[in-house]
Parts: sequence; C-alpha cells; structure tokens
Amino acid sequence: MALLHHAQLTPSKLELVAGWLPSQPFYPADASGSELKRVASFRFDDPAGEVGIETLLVDGGGTTLQVPLTYRGSPLEGANDSLLGTMEHSVLGTRWVYDGAGDPVFVAELARIVLTGGTEVEQHYEENGVTVPKAGDAQVRGSGHPDADVPAIAHDPGSLARSSDWATTTVAADGVEARIVRVIGASETAPGDGETLTGDWTGTTDAVLAVVRRA
Repeated sequence: MALLHHAQLTPSKLELVAGWLPSQPFYPADASGSELKRVASFRFDDPAGEVGIETLLVDGGGTTLQVPLTYRGSPLEGANDSLLGTMEHSVLGTRWVYDGAGDPVFVAELARIVLTGGTEVEQHYEENGVTVPKAGDAQVRGSGHPDADVPAIAHDPGSLARSSDWATTTVAADGVEARIVRVIGASETAPGDGETLTGDWTGTTDAVLAVVRRA
C-alpha cells in the first residue's frame, strides 16, 4: 500500500519530466514544443519503505510516453546520470527524483511484479488518523506466476547496464533483463520470450509496458 500526502510540490512532477524528456532518445520529434499532459499513473512499493515508486504516463504531442520515477529523501550515490532534479515536498522536504530505469529499487520491484504476476499497489491518504483510499487511474498486471524465482538485484546503480533507443530502455542487472516500453504502442515492443507487464487506463487496454526475462 502506498501512503500519500496532500502536499504542494515545487517544481511539479510534470515540470521535472518536461525538462528531462527532450534530452532522451525516445522523445518524439513531433512532441517538441508541445505541452506535456498527464494521462495516468500507478505505483509500486519499496519493501524497505524508503523510496517512493511511481510511473507516470504522459502525452507528448499525441504520443503516450512511460516515465517511471523514484522519489528519495537523499541523493542516490552513483546515479547522477538518472537524476531528473529535486523538488520541494511541503510535507517530506527535499526529494531527489530519478528515472526509475537507473534506480535499482525500481528495477527490482518491476522484475518482482512482472515475474510473479503482481499488480500496482493501492494508494491511500491519511486524514485525521483515518486511511482514505485514492482511486487509481491505471491498472497493471504481470504475466508471471506467484511461485516464480526472482533473482536478487543489488542496490547499486553501478550494477545496472542500461541502453535506450527511440521506443524502449533495456536494463540488465543480476540475472534479469528488463525492457521498459517508453513509447506506448510502438510496434518494436512485442513481448518476445519474456514475461510482460500490461496496463489499462482510460482509452487504452492491454498495453505492453515492460518485458522481463531471466538473463
């Protein structure tokens, strides 16, 4: 379960993402100059309860892009190349925001969810000591099996080997290869021989979001 806060964020998540996306190889040329719009989002849980894990689905010039993010209370050593920037959270203070593909906590949770057939987590606010559910606007599910063996991934950004093209980011780490679909619906993102993460949100069903296989 993800426990959220009613908070002011400065800059906003979309502002950080909008400043970062144009430098990425998967940013569509026809999105240049267009306003980035939020489509939907979903969250995973960090088992240690230290890192926020949220994936944003955004519209850039009519193309839906997937941007997994992690939120940390201190810098992640060795991950400067994955840092989108910092934001001020009115409840939690300064948060360092990273591209999930470069954060081993996200990669480990993505692998676990996909390989074991997991889903996004429920989201709640705490109001006057009472937990109030927040309606989600994207539902995701892994195609794997609950009894699947999930390789342990070291919590060291240096152990992640990453590469991106116009449609995907591939991350290899400790016996797992994860292909994260950046451009939703791209024809080059067929599942292949791995387990998949698929998602539904308004206007979209069974979109392939990631493919994970044991390397």
